[in-house]
Amino acid sequence: MSFDVEIGYASGRGPRSELEDFAGASRPAPHEISWGVVAALADGVSEGGLGREAAQSTVMSLLRDWYATPPTWDTTVALDRLIAAQNAWLVAQNRRRQGAGTADRGEGTGQAAMCTLTALVLRAHGYTLAHVGDSRAYLLRGNDCVQLTQDHTLGQRAFQNGLTRAVGLDEGLRVDYQEGELQIGDTFVLTSDGVHGVLKPRVLHELAAAGTAQEASELLVARALTAGSQDNATALVVRINGLDVASLDDMRRRGRQLPVPSRLQEGELIDGLRVEASIFNNGVHRVYRVRNLATGHLHALKTLHEARASDPEERAMLAHEAWLGARVSERGARGLLHVTEPVDPSFFYTLSDWLEGESLAQLLSDRTPFPIAEVVAGVTMLARALGHLHQHGVIHRDIKPENLHRGHDGQWRILDLGAALSGKEPEALRVLHAGTPSFMNPEQWGDDPVAAAASPQSDLFALGVSLYLWLTGRLPYGDVEPYQLARYRRDPIAPSRFRPDVPIWLDHIVLKAIALDARQRFETAEELVLALERGASRPINAPLASPMMARDPVMAWRIAFACSALFNVLLLYWALFLPR
Repeated sequence: MSFDVEIGYASGRGPRSELEDFAGASRPAPHEISWGVVAALADGVSEGGLGREAAQSTVMSLLRDWYATPPTWDTTVALDRLIAAQNAWLVAQNRRRQGAGTADRGEGTGQAAMCTLTALVLRAHGYTLAHVGDSRAYLLRGNDCVQLTQDHTLGQRAFQNGLTRAVGLDEGLRVDYQEGELQIGDTFVLTSDGVHGVLKPRVLHELAAAGTAQEASELLVARALTAGSQDNATALVVRINGLDVASLDDMRRRGRQLPVPSRLQEGELIDGLRVEASIFNNGVHRVYRVRNLATGHLHALKTLHEARASDPEERAMLAHEAWLGARVSERGARGLLHVTEPVDPSFFYTLSDWLEGESLAQLLSDRTPFPIAEVVAGVTMLARALGHLHQHGVIHRDIKPENLHRGHDGQWRILDLGAALSGKEPEALRVLHAGTPSFMNPEQWGDDPVAAAASPQSDLFALGVSLYLWLTGRLPYGDVEPYQLARYRRDPIAPSRFRPDVPIWLDHIVLKAIALDARQRFETAEELVLALERGASRPINAPLASPMMARDPVMAWRIAFACSALFNVLLLYWALFLPR
């Protein structure tokens, strides 16, 4: 369901001579979807008569500048920068007015532009609230009406309108922030004190839930003025009718806020899911097979091991994996594991489709050779899925038989995005030298940081190694230990040497995929798919044999030194012993 909000706004002057409240909301343009919806309400402080200026400029600047903030900024960081900039401008204006009054009359004018501010940002599955002063925000969810903000006042004492904090009051402005999860049907109500000062929460809840968002806002203001409000009355109502897919910020927030479940037992229930079996435990993660009681569908539930529950880096990496899985599996992409978003989860975990079948590693353990046509069909499916990942800007980093799975439907899929890079991964994941050594291209063990970085080509090399193992039951370079370059000092033997039924055209494809020289390998997954589909009709050329200097520069220099030494020995022998 697409992100869908309904917004209503109403304001009344009441018995005051001027209307100093101001509120507004902005929806994103099509290219600004990731910034979400922003709404704000400000109540001008009436001393000096400049409250309207402060309220209007504060709300308008926030709505105008919100979509100009960098998309990489956290929501609270962006709000803090914008509010701080507006506060600094108001403080400077107030000082200039005070200075002008002192110069003209020997004293201050007493005029100052200040206001309260309650701002709401809705992005994907989460909301962020920024608050200063005594305007308020309420959340209506089901039968509950919860006040989300706390008034910054001194009670009934008249000191700067009773406010301890206001935009424009002083340079050291402190803003309260609150974050939370959105649910379809949520209604946010932003009010000035002219509304909530005379309406009880029960009445506010009843009126805000009535009719459309616009009708609800008008009812709130009308009832407040009828009830005898002595101030301006303003209400802004935002109703959530639909949510977009969860963003990475949503996943990170969920990872920070939700607890990790303790070890689950068979038959235990968690958010409408019944645990059927514990499948995997490596001391970092636990994986369970669970059944959705509402739909009857089976899922794989992945969460952190309880020993890592308080590790913020592990939480951030699992949140990234959950977001990435949902992103790359959207639109029904074939060959990738479908990730399901938990509905209103009470714990931190990920859900994916439960796949009946076996991994390539399990199938290879049977020692039964696969028919060539079946191998070609399977690797073509996997190469397409890998290409889909790369089109999303994702590098898997751990392609190997354990992560290549054939379901009972015959579809091959790539599993486990736990080590994948997306450009938005946590720093701890980025610096992790992930992968299985025997499936990693030799450049990753070199000293050149650019060549050593994981790339789409390193994924293709790992898929080529898996294909070689699939055909021959052997690794092309043998078992490679970390930083062991000796294994890469010979070109791999053609698969047909171990299995004569492998056609020459497939020999060439495999050898090209795992060539020692990176320049001879496939550049994209689509190029590999095309070569596999053409097969014998348009075979590719075999890669050239790697020269000695490329395979083992040290050995080449040793041979050159040995030849030089032998030549010098012969010269010496000739000089000393041969007749002149």
